[in-house]
Amino acid sequence: MNARFFSLDNQWNVVHLPERPNGFGVLVLGDKDHFVEGSTSLWIQHIGRSQLVRYLLDKGYTVFYSNLYGRHWGSDKSLRLAKQLYHLVMKQEILNKRIHVLAEGMGALLALRLVESNEDFFRGMALLNPCLDFRAHVEHEKQNKLFYKQLIKEIRQAYGIEEEELNEFLNKLPQLTDYQSTIPVKIWAMTNNISSYPIFHRRHYEEHRLKLGSPVALSLYLPEQKYLFERSLVHFFEENEKVL
Repeated sequence: MNARFFSLDNQWNVVHLPERPNGFGVLVLGDKDHFVEGSTSLWIQHIGRSQLVRYLLDKGYTVFYSNLYGRHWGSDKSLRLAKQLYHLVMKQEILNKRIHVLAEGMGALLALRLVESNEDFFRGMALLNPCLDFRAHVEHEKQNKLFYKQLIKEIRQAYGIEEEELNEFLNKLPQLTDYQSTIPVKIWAMTNNISSYPIFHRRHYEEHRLKLGSPVALSLYLPEQKYLFERSLVHFFEENEKVL
């Protein structure tokens, strides 16, 4: 894959360039295991994800993403960096200013904030097994002390929170009703409940978007079909490219 790596705020970023650009960009926001290093990334090393990126490139999409400080959980600094990356790519590449977002797992928390902060820059969100309800996810993890302890550690690090500030922070976590964006959204979810993010995440979001008058499209797939939804994904993108 033709890839250009560069550092931004001490975080590695990459832009994958297609041979025949179609003029549209895709910002990828990965899950907890997402990473970008000096000359590689999870989306290059992982067979399924790499196949998905190659398919998008073959269709002409410019694909870009950032390490985003690791497990960011939608933090303020990851939001700032994602915005910086967007503006930098827009300056360097010839692309329509309204891009697509592809978010997996935890990346959906950042996608919600990003789209909410400037809806005019985005065409829609494609979400894969998303973590959408931050507050509900924290409550759910309390059922397992080991997982909860690790989650709290990651949240404190991502948001720069001292231990004495934790309870106040958790009480102020965003709710799904805080997000009023109505741009097109499609969710791809596994048919069984083995994802890190329980099924109620998407159900809560579906209910909220229905009240906003902008229903969410949903596609279910078997676990062994993960990352094999290229055609469906590109169809969703193309449906939202009719208005430039």
